[in-house]
Amino acid sequence: MNAVRDVLASDADALAAVLGRAFADDPVWTWMFPRHPERMAAMFALLLRHAHLPNGLNELAEENGRVRAGALWDPPGRWQISLTAQLRQFPAMLRVLGTRTYTVLRGLGEIERAHPIEPHYYLAVLGTDPTAQGHGFGSALLMSRLSRCDDGRFPAYLESSKESNIAYYERFDFRVTGEIRVSGGGPRVWPMWRNPQ
Repeated sequence: MNAVRDVLASDADALAAVLGRAFADDPVWTWMFPRHPERMAAMFALLLRHAHLPNGLNELAEENGRVRAGALWDPPGRWQISLTAQLRQFPAMLRVLGTRTYTVLRGLGEIERAHPIEPHYYLAVLGTDPTAQGHGFGSALLMSRLSRCDDGRFPAYLESSKESNIAYYERFDFRVTGEIRVSGGGPRVWPMWRNPQ
């Protein structure tokens, strides 16, 4: 049986592991961790605990009690990580990113500068375990939050890090608004916006 529910603190490790596997071939994440893909799950755990769980807008999809996919959302006006939270997570981030810390933070800053200022819900992460892809888990997670965006008349925003995923998001009425190329040979990212339906 498939179910979509809120993420609890006790789900963080299982969800981080799923997201680490889901993003193993993602251009942004492989750029962040070119030699240490095993660190992806640790980075997702860090982001969950320090940035996303406090916002409380995260959902997971499970099948027979197993986490299969997750969506990490930020509410309007809360997509930027506060300076306090950044300082609190910096030592752990340094351990996870290692010598790539400066390069990664600079690149993520370039992506962040393109972030729209209009109030919106921000889909920071949507990932499905590779063994569960194509079974509707990601779609169920998207529809769960997008229906609430529509009810509240809020737009939604995301950055697609794979050109091949653009058509998937377009099925949910997201539209590409540009292209960001991270300097220094970094990945391309496609900002996408969805007006309430």
